[in-house]
Amino acid sequence: MKHLPFKEAEYNRRVRLVKEQMDRRGIELLLVLDPSHMNYLCGFDGWSFYVHQGLIISLKEEHPLWFGRMQDSNAARMTTYLPNDNIYGYKDEYVQSRYIHTMEFVATLMKGRGNTLAMEMDGYWVTPKMYFTLQKELPYLQIVDAQNLVGWVKTVKVEEEIAYIKEAGRITVNAMNTALSTIKEGVAEREVAALVSAQQIRGTDTYGGDSPAIFPIIPSELRTSSAHLTYAPDRTYKKNDVVLLELGSARHHYHAPLSRTLYIGEPPKDLQHVSDVVVNGLRKTLSKIGPGLMAEEVEAIWREQLVGTGIEKPSRVGYSFGLAFVPDWGEHTVSLRPGDKSVLTKGMTIHFMPGIWLDTYGFECSEPFLVTENGCEKIIEYRQELFVI
Repeated sequence: MKHLPFKEAEYNRRVRLVKEQMDRRGIELLLVLDPSHMNYLCGFDGWSFYVHQGLIISLKEEHPLWFGRMQDSNAARMTTYLPNDNIYGYKDEYVQSRYIHTMEFVATLMKGRGNTLAMEMDGYWVTPKMYFTLQKELPYLQIVDAQNLVGWVKTVKVEEEIAYIKEAGRITVNAMNTALSTIKEGVAEREVAALVSAQQIRGTDTYGGDSPAIFPIIPSELRTSSAHLTYAPDRTYKKNDVVLLELGSARHHYHAPLSRTLYIGEPPKDLQHVSDVVVNGLRKTLSKIGPGLMAEEVEAIWREQLVGTGIEKPSRVGYSFGLAFVPDWGEHTVSLRPGDKSVLTKGMTIHFMPGIWLDTYGFECSEPFLVTENGCEKIIEYRQELFVI
């Protein structure tokens, strides 16, 4: 009954890479709690991350140990490559209990498997109570910060992963086309959001999409002056609206994000100027990106394009993306900004996102790209312009 998107040999390769990094840092045990990292390392795919679940990777064990709610154990048997002996379900008495904590159960699995444990101290799914419970149950254990160890391994993709990202890109094109063809004066914003969401799931004629990690970001009017607002459920589009479209689709949870901007009516000169500057800067920056550049050097190339234009961009202009679950399709590793010394490597996928958010409106035109052997390749082909209806 197992239908995994990758062969077992690929999951074994990923686990070996993680173990190599663990061994290099003196880590004997790694507690993996991020659902995207779990999926990456063993294939687990369930909407069960509202309770404690995870993987324990030990240098002493060939395969990870999966733990989760007992009623989710069959999901682990169906969606992972792990042998049944490595799947541990805990009783429901642990679920959201005031009296016992799931880490008490997890501690029993860790005993005798190592003395140094790494966990994501800044991860979405790590809580202070988890940390303190493990300290109490395993007082001899030295607990250190994993510092997104799995995330950094995920940053460089193999060909099979890149293929899924490109498939997601074709779904994103369909979703963007849906938005641009539907938005009109008098149309309800909720109607566009519903149609775009449906298209993200419907996918293409030959394959479907997963629920993306981020809901369609489609603010209009003054709401476009902020980066992460979505639709207004009771509003209809009006003449002279700016509409931002930041859409991302997913294939086996591998994402392909894209941003564009639409104007209803005759665009004002200042908006058109912003559009011209951003699109010109985006194109010139992409032409100079390649392996060996540091992330901060890419941002510096972009910043050069703004000199003399009157436009400033104080926030980062891009980040690595790929396999992800809610709430973000970013990998929390490479950021295109001053001070980031990460070196771009063949196989990295970066969302170049030079969004501009001013006091009363915003403009977005982004490109997801793949770092190649000699340069970079756009993952999605879509017109770079201010769309006007």
